[in-house]
Amino acid sequence: MIQIALTGPSTQAPSQYRGRFAPSPTGPLHAGSILAALASYLDAKANRGLWFVRMEDLDPPRESPAAATSILHTLEALALHWDDKVLYQSQRHTAYHNALAELGNRALIYACRCSRQMLADYGNVYPGICRTLDVPAQVPVALRCRVSPGTISFADRVQGNFFQHLENEVGDFVIMRKEGLFAYQLAVVVDDAFQGITDVVRGIDLLDSTPRQIYLQNALGLATPRYAHIPVLVNAQGQKLGKQQYAEAVAAMRPGKVLFKALQRLQQNPEPQLEDQSPEDILAWGVSHWDIEKLKGIKQIPEIEEF
Repeated sequence: MIQIALTGPSTQAPSQYRGRFAPSPTGPLHAGSILAALASYLDAKANRGLWFVRMEDLDPPRESPAAATSILHTLEALALHWDDKVLYQSQRHTAYHNALAELGNRALIYACRCSRQMLADYGNVYPGICRTLDVPAQVPVALRCRVSPGTISFADRVQGNFFQHLENEVGDFVIMRKEGLFAYQLAVVVDDAFQGITDVVRGIDLLDSTPRQIYLQNALGLATPRYAHIPVLVNAQGQKLGKQQYAEAVAAMRPGKVLFKALQRLQQNPEPQLEDQSPEDILAWGVSHWDIEKLKGIKQIPEIEEF
C-alpha cells in the first residue's frame, strides 16, 4: 500500500486539538476570510490546541504572486500567530500523486474528457458519461473519483447533522483537472491527514464539499476530523462576501477594530471597551469567552459595516 505521508505529524495519532486556516492566495484577506481565520484560531486556542496556516496555492492562473505574503502579513498584524511553518500545497505534489496512485490501486479513478459545455444540461450532478469509456491517455483528460451508492452523514458542530447521497447529488467528482492541476477535494484531504488535523472550522460554503472529503478519507484509510461550518458574511443581495463580489481587503493597520468587529459577527458579544485594546488583549478575551454554540444553526450574517 502506498503511504500518503511517509513522514510528518500524521504518522502518529495526534494527542491534542490541531486546527488550521487554509486560504487561497488569490487576493488579500477580506472580512469573510477573517471570520474563518479568527473562528478557527479561537476554537483551537480555547481547546488548548495548535493552529496551523496552510496556503492552498494549487491554481497558478488565479493566484497573485504577492497575495500569499499579504495574507501572512495581515494575520501577523492581527496577532494570529501560527504554531508551525506555513504549509504550501504547491510543494506537496508528490503526496498528491501518491494519493492518486492509491486510489488507482483501488479502481476508484478514471479519465474523463467531458467539457463544461457537454455537462451544461446536467446541473451539478455528473451523469457518469466517461465511467465505462476507455479514454485515450493522449487526450487532455480530468481524473474523477468513482463514488459508491449510499449516504454519507456527519454531525457538524454548528450546522447539525448533514446528509448527502454522493451518487445522486454529486456523482463522480474531479480530483485532477484537465490542466494537470490537483483538485481541492484531494489536496485538502491529504494535507489534513499530513498535518494531523483533528478539527476543521471553516465557512458553510464548504459544507457541501465535506461528504466528498469524507469519502476520500475512507477510501485512503485516513482519519476524519470533526467539522464546524460557520456562517458566511453576505452582502445586501444575499451573496457570499468574497473576491467575486469585490469585497474590500481588511485594513490591517486597524487590527483592534478588525478583531472586535469579527468577534461581533461571530456572535461573541465582546465588551465595548475591548475595541480600544491591543490585538493580543482582544484575542485573549476571545479565547477565554469563545462559545461556538452561539453560532448554532446560523447560515448567513449580513455585512452591514465594513471592517
